[in-house]
Amino acid sequence: MTAHVTGSRQDSPAEQPRTAAVPEQDINPLQRLIRQRLAERSWSYGEVARRGGLPRSTVYTLATTRNLARPPRPATIDALARGLDVPVAAVRSAAAESTGLHYYDQAPAGREDPADRERELLIASIDELTPEDRRHVAALVESLRNRTAAPREGH
Repeated sequence: MTAHVTGSRQDSPAEQPRTAAVPEQDINPLQRLIRQRLAERSWSYGEVARRGGLPRSTVYTLATTRNLARPPRPATIDALARGLDVPVAAVRSAAAESTGLHYYDQAPAGREDPADRERELLIASIDELTPEDRRHVAALVESLRNRTAAPREGH
């Protein structure tokens, strides 16, 4: 068994990436992104943590947790992007999708003010909701989207 060396410290075997342990189709998008970058750069969890200024345990948890209850905090997403040397938008999108949310960097076509207060409030508050509440919000949004997408009768 080999250990990855990070600076003057070796990562323990528990901190080393275990990409073969879980089949690729059974991992979420954030896990996939982290594992891909670890493999491409031959980095350990500790190296990514050091580069991003994160605890090793945070990188390890994000890389090995299949069902995230909520997306990581914005500061964690920013730090992970630095550690992985990828755009923040890539980590943000993968993290959101890993929790069942979809993140869009650009507002849908036809929207006048993509940074309006209601939109920002909805995005910022999603982390505070329970998984059950998020499912309810998602169902409401889907029904609203279906209502506006359906052809209007009599108009």
